[in-house]
Amino acid sequence: MAKDLVCSCVRRITPYSPGKFSKEVMEELGLTEVHKLASNENPLGPSPKAVEAMREALTEVHVYPDPVCRELTAALAQRLEVCADSIVVGRGSDEIIHMLGLAFVNPGEEVVYSAMPFALYPMTTHICDGVPREVPARGFEHDLAAMADAITDMTKLVIIGNPCNPTGTISRRDEVRWFMDRVPEDVIVLFDEAYFEYVDDPDYPDCLEYVREGRNVVVMRTFSKAYGLAGLRIGYGVAGPCVAEGLKLVRPPFNVATLAQVAALAALDDEAHLRASVDLVHEGRAYLYRELDSMGLTYVPTQANFILLDTGLDSSEVFDALMRRGITVRTGDIFGLPTYIRVSFGTMAQNRLFVAALREVTGR
Repeated sequence: MAKDLVCSCVRRITPYSPGKFSKEVMEELGLTEVHKLASNENPLGPSPKAVEAMREALTEVHVYPDPVCRELTAALAQRLEVCADSIVVGRGSDEIIHMLGLAFVNPGEEVVYSAMPFALYPMTTHICDGVPREVPARGFEHDLAAMADAITDMTKLVIIGNPCNPTGTISRRDEVRWFMDRVPEDVIVLFDEAYFEYVDDPDYPDCLEYVREGRNVVVMRTFSKAYGLAGLRIGYGVAGPCVAEGLKLVRPPFNVATLAQVAALAALDDEAHLRASVDLVHEGRAYLYRELDSMGLTYVPTQANFILLDTGLDSSEVFDALMRRGITVRTGDIFGLPTYIRVSFGTMAQNRLFVAALREVTGR
């Protein structure tokens, strides 16, 4: 019998499930059109300014990209009112999580996060041979008091999704301040703010203030969602001095492609496209709330560009029935919620198609 060459810590990883691509579904079911409402993408696509910037940069792809993303970093620093040295750009915000693990989590050290975590939280923990500490949620929200109690002398990193994926809920200003007052100085706190741009709750905290105070905090954001650049894989972390230094030590050479850098820089400059993208989500949210209320279906009020709802049926069967009608969503099984589905807000036409299909499938 051949020796197993894979590291034991890697064997503990549950592989990430990206869901089915639209072309795959069309080929499998013989459909001519599929509406993908499964991956929290921007249905408006990228900013026209970002597309034009990529066209202009195409002749430069034979040259390695700027290894530290100087122009983008400078623009972000000015916009966020932070020091440029505190910003680290990665291949999507996912890579920031991975770099945090590589730089700071030693074998046997703990990573604390809430139940129903984004897959990269436990995955990164296992890659580093760390110990995952998953804390039960308070309903569909993070229980920050329980997360604070879960911190031990072996804890190195705490991750707070805000808004949380898959629930769309947020941790509010006062509870975050209470939590931060109880976190030991040698524990790093990551605020995963991938859906930051969609939030309109006035109690949402400004976690960059902890970075400006010099705390061991990382605020992580992405260009994949509201900016519509998911296919380019670009995001960033804003970190306190010691944490930023560690991230830069493990950052791979030339990790962010030239086209991703120029597109992100141009997208930052297109406020009108960002506003339209956010407004579309808020319009879709209000519409889905009304329709789900009329169907008598329970859902989790959301601050993100998706909604988690209870179909009252086996979510795998609902997923399959919707897919056969040309709509893909996320089944709640992967989150331990067997009757729930997570649905991204699409264009209003897509939202209406989804509601009509959901009514058919659930008989509501």
